[in-house]
Amino acid sequence: MTPQTKLANVVGDKTAKAFDRSFGIVTVGDLLRHYPRRYAERGTLTDLSELRLDEHVTVLARVDHVKEYPFRPKGGGRAGGTNVRTEVVVTDGTGELVLTFFRQPWIAKRLRPGTLGMFAGKVNAFRGRKQLLHPEVRQAESEDEARDQAEEYASQILPIYPATQALSSWTVERSVALVLDALDEVADPLPEPLRRERGLVDLTSAYRGIHRPRETADHEEARRRLRFEEAFVLQTTLAVRRHAVATAPATRRPYVPDGLRDRFEAQLPFSLTTGQEEVVAQIAADLARDQPMQRLLQGEVGSGKTVVALLAMLQVVDNGGQAALLAPTEVLAQQHYRSMVAMLGPMAEAGMLGGAEAATRVRLLTGSMGKKARQEALLDAQTGEAGIVVGTHALLEDRVGFAELGLVVVDEQHRFGVEQRAALTAKADDAPHLLVMTATPIPRTVAMTVFGDLDTSTLRELPRGRQPIQSTVVPAAEKPAWLDRTWERIREEVSQGRQAYVVCPRIGDDDAGEEADEAPPADEDAETRPLTSVVALHELLRGGSLAGLRVGLLHGRLPSEEKDAVMRAFSAGEIDVLVATTVIEVGVDVPNATAMVIMDADRFGVSQLHQLRGRVGRGAHAGLCLLVTGAPAGSTARERLDAVAATADGFALSRLDVEMRREGDVLGVRQSGVRSSLRLLSVVRDEDVIVTAREEAAAVVEADPTLGAHPALAAAVRELEDTAQADYLEKT
Repeated sequence: MTPQTKLANVVGDKTAKAFDRSFGIVTVGDLLRHYPRRYAERGTLTDLSELRLDEHVTVLARVDHVKEYPFRPKGGGRAGGTNVRTEVVVTDGTGELVLTFFRQPWIAKRLRPGTLGMFAGKVNAFRGRKQLLHPEVRQAESEDEARDQAEEYASQILPIYPATQALSSWTVERSVALVLDALDEVADPLPEPLRRERGLVDLTSAYRGIHRPRETADHEEARRRLRFEEAFVLQTTLAVRRHAVATAPATRRPYVPDGLRDRFEAQLPFSLTTGQEEVVAQIAADLARDQPMQRLLQGEVGSGKTVVALLAMLQVVDNGGQAALLAPTEVLAQQHYRSMVAMLGPMAEAGMLGGAEAATRVRLLTGSMGKKARQEALLDAQTGEAGIVVGTHALLEDRVGFAELGLVVVDEQHRFGVEQRAALTAKADDAPHLLVMTATPIPRTVAMTVFGDLDTSTLRELPRGRQPIQSTVVPAAEKPAWLDRTWERIREEVSQGRQAYVVCPRIGDDDAGEEADEAPPADEDAETRPLTSVVALHELLRGGSLAGLRVGLLHGRLPSEEKDAVMRAFSAGEIDVLVATTVIEVGVDVPNATAMVIMDADRFGVSQLHQLRGRVGRGAHAGLCLLVTGAPAGSTARERLDAVAATADGFALSRLDVEMRREGDVLGVRQSGVRSSLRLLSVVRDEDVIVTAREEAAAVVEADPTLGAHPALAAAVRELEDTAQADYLEKT
């Protein structure tokens, strides 16, 4: 039997279907990668009369009686249903013990009075009675069977697996045992010299050690090996991609002295920061090579990424090429277009400049444009009259063509998939240079893991003149007067000739949210608090707290023309307060906007909050960001908001965000819809492992780019490439 064997061939169809439904496990290999979440140090079989607090015990007992107690969750919600505490009292004739289960109403049906079973857990006390909280349970048909099983397991380290109501940890354990008993020697993706050098066990031994440890050292050694393997296979995948890019042909686009790039930089009303100059030089050198640039540009909110990208585009135009900028939303595409046209001035129209012909026309292409404007944009892109084309997904359509596409810029890259990026780069004869940008700072460990096939440039320094932003948490539930004061502060800002944003997490009462591609860690009481609707709050503010002010509305479901008109009006100062969803999260630049109120701020992730508040403080006056929340003091949500309010360092917040979020969320599992391919490796904790694996993988690929001498490693790379996780990695 091999890891590719169908699990149904080993455990039967019924159990195999339960594994598939519960965890997506369909093969023997899938099951072997379903690792225990912890281990029960069982101790000896114990009489109930001899239990001691804080001991890990296994007891053999019979259910005496069962009681259920409905409870109301913290923060509100209904008692009953799944909100029930079940107390099962068991006895072995020497004493009694309480087994306590929360939110498991089916336990009362499973453990009826008279049921004989084995129960394992850690002894604690509640209201003067000894109890096991959420113990592991194994039922038996007879007392002899139960005692035999109990004595067998009492002396072992028992693996406890992720389980469901339909698939218990016991069932997983039995299934793994069947697999291990019949498993042939497994091909190992780690080269033997590497295992020997790093002191790592082979894969077959690792499977046995993690699933059937005889002592603690067995599963610790297995986890160390499997953790390194995850990092190594991933870094090998990225190293293969880097090698492929390095050998692909591309058209050189070197810096042209006194060209459009120089003219544009000379007319800028400000000087580039030292960081911008360094990144511009890095990109210029990349564009001058005959291999395609693959670079990630990350930077703080307002650090000037757009100017850097525009200089790169103009360098390509100086060489007779074209540049395309792909943005995820029409609001952002329109903002980029308006910003570029304003910065370029007369250079944004094709024609004669200083005696040199320059195709510098900037065109916008979105899905909701009128027929005439769309045809003009398509024609200018096809003929090369437009040196720069800014657009949304409309750029990906088959009928969109370019005369000589030399550079693709992808903004907010995490919102695009591999097929979308490939559709745009395929419009070039040679592989175009690629620059992807993100306004979300990325910790080093995540960058190495998720963006490891890209060269990374970072802008940390903010342009001169950027104003500080004061951030304050407004606990609306505890101090409603603070919310009243919030609207007074907005009125004060407007009275001084300034403008403000009010951000809500959803559009209407029947809508769950909009474009929030980042979710915070789950909070226990969050689901019980209704989200603020942008439509409802807009009406409420117009007729109440902000009556008399010019209050606008913006969200993603408005027609394109209306969205553009609203943004133009706000930019022109014709709207005092813009009530919006997260469509204003990135790219929107209105220097006169000085204040932002974020409703239900605890329902946004740390990085997203940082992005949103970056829309203010961009002009001559300091910014103000008020984080309104109903989350109670001391909750995880409030701690998260306090952290955002305490620092404006986006890189520090990005580290905090990674630490507070689930590993899968960090790697894009929410977007890909599958479990993370990383089961043991943590991009937060395992930086040393990732660094070492990257070095080893680079050495292997440099010596053997096709992995021909490493068939098991090549198979592991192909498997990763075939998963939705690999699809997410390609989005970089």
